[in-house]
Amino acid sequence: MISTNDFRNGATFELDGDVYQVVEFQHVKPGKGSAFVRAKIRNLRTGAQLERTFNAGEKLPVARVDKREMQYLYQSEGSYSFMDTETYDQVTLPRETLGDALNFLKENMNIHILRFGDAVIGVELPNSVELEVVETDPGLKGDTAAGGTKPARLETGYVVRVPLFINPGDRLVIDTRSGQYLSRA
Repeated sequence: MISTNDFRNGATFELDGDVYQVVEFQHVKPGKGSAFVRAKIRNLRTGAQLERTFNAGEKLPVARVDKREMQYLYQSEGSYSFMDTETYDQVTLPRETLGDALNFLKENMNIHILRFGDAVIGVELPNSVELEVVETDPGLKGDTAAGGTKPARLETGYVVRVPLFINPGDRLVIDTRSGQYLSRA
C-alpha cells in the first residue's frame, strides 16, 4: 500500500481497477478542515490524464510496474518491433500502445517498455532526443532566438515550432514530455 502522503512524481498505484502514475502532486493544508492531496495522475493503459483530490493519508494499492530497457528495431505494417537489451527477446507493439512516443522514436533508440502483469501498458522515452530538421523555411542572417518562431518538420515527421535562425539539416534537442524545441544539438 502507498499513502497519499508518500506520493512522488512517477509513483504508480491501482485505482478503480486501472493503473495510474503520479504526474504532479500538491499537499494542501487549509486553515479550516483536514489536509488533502491534489494530484494530476495519468492512466497508464489509456494515457488519459486527470486531476483527483485524495484525503491526506489515504492508502492505495501499489502497482508493480516492470520497466525493461529495450531497443527500437523497425516498423512493419503498423507494428513496431523492440529488442530487450539484456535477454535479446523481441516484442512487437501496435501503434496505439506507443501513442505520442512515435513523434520522437528513431531506429536503434533505447527506451523503457512498461509492463503491468503480462500486458504492455506503455513506453517511457528519454526526457530529450536529438532529431534532424528535414524541412523548414531557410533562416535569415540577423535573426535571433527571441525574434519569433516558425514550423519545422523533423526526421520523424513531427512538426515543432523553432526559432527563425534554424535551417534544414540542423540537429535539435527536443523535449519528449512537452514536444517543444530546447536547443541546437
